[in-house]
Amino acid sequence: MTMSFEPCEKYTNSALRAGDVDPYPQRLVGEFLGAVVSNDWVNKEYKLIVLAVHARALEAYAGQFFHLLCPSPDGAEVWMRRPMSIYRIDKKAGHLEFLYKAEGRGTRGMAMLRAGDEFNIAGPLGKGFTLQPGWKHIVVLGRGVGLATLAPLSQLAADNGVGVTAILSARNPDVVMSKALFESYGARTITVLDTDKTSEVSNVEKILEGLIAEKKADAFFTCGSSRLLALMQRLGKKHNIPGQVAMEQIMVCGFGACYVCMRTFEIDGVKTLKRVCRDGPVFNMQEAVGW
Repeated sequence: MTMSFEPCEKYTNSALRAGDVDPYPQRLVGEFLGAVVSNDWVNKEYKLIVLAVHARALEAYAGQFFHLLCPSPDGAEVWMRRPMSIYRIDKKAGHLEFLYKAEGRGTRGMAMLRAGDEFNIAGPLGKGFTLQPGWKHIVVLGRGVGLATLAPLSQLAADNGVGVTAILSARNPDVVMSKALFESYGARTITVLDTDKTSEVSNVEKILEGLIAEKKADAFFTCGSSRLLALMQRLGKKHNIPGQVAMEQIMVCGFGACYVCMRTFEIDGVKTLKRVCRDGPVFNMQEAVGW
């Protein structure tokens, strides 16, 4: 039996469903009612939700996020939206996908959604990843749910003729994520694990140095681990390789008004505060202080 989560009237009146005429086509951000196509477990910890959405929502790009109005898992209202990075955009099918871990109240409520339910999302928000002309091959290094944030890079790179080597770090083989998605866009994947100690920084450094020697590292990208960020920052400085990092942070408003998501960055030796939701969530790797 399908569970129904009806948004309140104020959301129904303003949010766009697939096929609706957008009365403000020039706006950069919108509120949408996506229809759940599927919401399935991909392993013991993570689920993948697929939404049929308005065409305007499909204009999002890698590294941006949406603010999700999650249903309640226990009858009490979920007051704040949950920020979530885009996992995949399928423009041909009209689908937007999110990969998430069901652990807090919002995501546990989200995990209860079934095919046919409506899900209110707002976005796309933030500044995403960019590729510079002249880059031929990039290196993506992520861990845990950070891999979900980095996965759209494979799609962006494929669209721009850029090769990708994706180093996927995880506790064990059962929670390695996004491997199939990276490979579907032609990326080379390397899995490193805690269980066999291949995820240790010393080993990952050897892999990165090898890619640099092969001239397969025009730029670095990372998310999900402070120690991996620190490694890429160090090697980036050593070899003059630019990089970008997607920062994770608690957010409330999602567009910079509340200042809850402030983090410290260091620019030219001076520490400064930036809003992750509005100034990022993707930043210059060398300016990030870490999680």
